[in-house]
Amino acid sequence: MPLFTPLGGSWLNMAESIQRIIKRRGLDGSCPTNPEDIMHWLENAAEGWNKDPTPFVWGGKRAARRHRAKERHHKVGGSGAYALRPIKRAAG
Repeated sequence: MPLFTPLGGSWLNMAESIQRIIKRRGLDGSCPTNPEDIMHWLENAAEGWNKDPTPFVWGGKRAARRHRAKERHHKVGGSGAYALRPIKRAAG
């Protein structure tokens, strides 16, 4: 196995991303005839990855979009519910 795969948590997402990239670089457009071919191609792809790794940045556009959406919601009480506009509170 070319990479250690964690069983859970945020690292699992990153490990899956790396494995997807290595699989594409190593196996796309190829037609392996035996398991040794697959192992050799994946090892070469992993070596290439190690020479020039793709940087991963947590957050990015998706996180910014989620943050903006959350700012547009107005919480209702202590529940997980929200309203799209502020609710006027009774003076009391």
